[in-house]
Amino acid sequence: MPQSRHRHRRTLRAAATVATLASLMLGVSAPAASAQSSRYIDTFGRPTPQAVRTVHEFAAQPFVPQPVADTLRTAVNFFGGRGETGGPDLPTNAPVISQFLWPTVSLNCIGPGLHSTASAIAVPGPAEIPAPGVPEHHTGFVFTALGTPPAAEAQGGMNVYWANVTNGRTGVTPLDNNQINPTGPATLSGVADTGPGTVLAAVGGSVRTTSNVCTFAPTVASFNVR
Repeated sequence: MPQSRHRHRRTLRAAATVATLASLMLGVSAPAASAQSSRYIDTFGRPTPQAVRTVHEFAAQPFVPQPVADTLRTAVNFFGGRGETGGPDLPTNAPVISQFLWPTVSLNCIGPGLHSTASAIAVPGPAEIPAPGVPEHHTGFVFTALGTPPAAEAQGGMNVYWANVTNGRTGVTPLDNNQINPTGPATLSGVADTGPGTVLAAVGGSVRTTSNVCTFAPTVASFNVR
């Protein structure tokens, strides 16, 4: 099988996982929905066609890398019931899950033949951690490259691309060295003014350690900010 086709199928399988887990993490609160929210969320709590268009328009911006754009498009299509297998029904009173849904690997990051597996989390505010703290209606993101030495002071290569499908906001949040795990492994963090609602996020790019630059493929999450 050609490598590109294999990657495409792997992305579709991952996006299906996004949709399945999103059905466990999202609740419907129709009585509290505002007129603005109704433009982006239907009565079942799923993104409306307008919300899907918002994510696609964001993904089409020239500053969004192609792998991240493809991941965002595929995930929102499944989440909105417009993918190959359709979207899920969303239950009420479901738990919030903020772990990004699959790990990502950087080959030879630690050294020749030594690869780093990374994980990412999203932390809806208000929260004192992660550094530098997360205000109410914001989201903190943390990306950790396991097995690596400390993060270099200067970063700039790792970003979170997010879309709030409740209020229509989109943004790019750079992750920086905020002295989390100062002795390693390399850990980056950042805070986004997502506003309250359901947020779809993809993180990917490069982490600068004190000895190397490690590039990681995108991974995604879907979560609620209250």
